Amino acid sequence: MELGRRERKKLETRRQISDVATRLFLERGFDTVTVAEVARAADVAVQTVFNHFPAKEDLFFDETGWWVGPAKAIREAPADADPVDVLEAHYLAETRKRFAVGHLATWKQFSRTIEGSEALLARRRQTAEQLETMLTEALDERSPDHLRNRLTAALYAAAQKVLEAELMRNLPDDASPQQLRAGQDDLEKAVAEVFAVLRRGLR
Repeated sequence: MELGRRERKKLETRRQISDVATRLFLERGFDTVTVAEVARAADVAVQTVFNHFPAKEDLFFDETGWWVGPAKAIREAPADADPVDVLEAHYLAETRKRFAVGHLATWKQFSRTIEGSEALLARRRQTAEQLETMLTEALDERSPDHLRNRLTAALYAAAQKVLEAELMRNLPDDASPQQLRAGQDDLEKAVAEVFAVLRRGLR
């Protein structure tokens, strides 16, 4: 269904605020930038920022797909699909989407910004826990083996952490387009290896 003019305007404002905030956070660090500065740079009122983003951390972690998406993928998959296959396909799709829109170019800066802020580290831990809880609930809807479902969710969260660290290790700073493409290719190879280990661990 096509959005109305008012809804489109709200989405445009939200995107503008998010883009401005991300730029400021990556340039100066999360803790040194205030919400008031984001509002001024986006040419909106402070309350408008909070209307779209209830907390400052929400401005940084604007994309929810990485922690909401896995559970959604499981729920939308055919009943006879292997959960690990579903999760691997979902993870690959998300990384390819990130590459297509250019997010890989700022990935290392994004990660370093998180590492430089206790507030962002705490939020990342919180969302990782939410990912496990939501994924376990989705898996429980498919299978009564709750212990295995919890283990699958925990291993998926661990796989994400390992793959992010591998990307940080292999991707050069200020990578060229060719290096970004090579980095994406290397990441996809690592995904195959990590999920193969995950499958063996669940046998």
